[in-house]
Amino acid sequence: MRHRRAVVTGGAGFLGSHLCEALLARGISVVCVDNLLTGAAGNIAHLTARRDFQFLKRDLTEPVDVLGPVGYVFHLASAASPADYLRLPLQTLEVGSRGTRNALELAERKQARFVLASTSEVYGDPLEHPQPESYWGNVNPVGPRSVYDEAKRFGEALTSAFRHARGLDTAIVRIFNTYGPRMRPDDGRAIPTFLRQALTGEPLTVTGDGSQTRSICYVDDTVRGIVALALSDHPGPMNIGSPYETSMLALARLIIELTGSRSRIRFIERPPDDPAVRRPDTTLAYKTLGWEPRVPVREGLLRTIEWFTRELPASRSA
Repeated sequence: MRHRRAVVTGGAGFLGSHLCEALLARGISVVCVDNLLTGAAGNIAHLTARRDFQFLKRDLTEPVDVLGPVGYVFHLASAASPADYLRLPLQTLEVGSRGTRNALELAERKQARFVLASTSEVYGDPLEHPQPESYWGNVNPVGPRSVYDEAKRFGEALTSAFRHARGLDTAIVRIFNTYGPRMRPDDGRAIPTFLRQALTGEPLTVTGDGSQTRSICYVDDTVRGIVALALSDHPGPMNIGSPYETSMLALARLIIELTGSRSRIRFIERPPDDPAVRRPDTTLAYKTLGWEPRVPVREGLLRTIEWFTRELPASRSA
């Protein structure tokens, strides 16, 4: 049995804050490490009074230490949306390289299980569909998205090196498009952008002709998969994502329907290297962990709309 205490880097981010909650609900105390560059103190404000939760404002590109025993280190620290990593290219590369090494060395000192939050972006614009873990990807190493794609690919290589050369207990989870409460309205990803536009009556901006697809997974399901992998002994890499694949145009129309918005759809230029398709093969997660998504897309979107409806006025005034 691992010690029931975890470090979560990037724990004040959208996904990280939900992971902190899930671990606490399992009786695992949490040390949240975040520099708040893209995370937000408000995401964890409801946890800070708990005795089993600690927040450390630290930049992971510098060595970080934590007092006391640790059983798990979850490394989520990184800009995750295109808007953020295009704005912060050097910081994204640094946290994916130097930051990953510092997190790995923390896990090594504590003899903890290390879980790297990688991404479906390691598959690039895939030539194999759906994408199994055995697919090596089709990534442009010098394109505008490469700072994120290659940072995560390097993080996977470094994690694997620590496992094979130094015997560290590691796991790699490849996370596909996740959505839910606490996404920033200005996040830049499709769902928060569409929701903000629909709720404020702006046109929904669909890139290209909208035929490109993504597979969207509600945050509770994604976090449940991450925790299940951490509590197993599987090294990964393992896809965690929904097989529900939808085009961006269909997603925009669904959000207009669910919000009751009068917004129209406006087509804009598609970004360079934007993947044409994206859907995980989750056979490994199902066979190994018994994991599959449970929250239907409509239900997940309605929960997210409820949160955005409540939070958007405050966000806009801020």
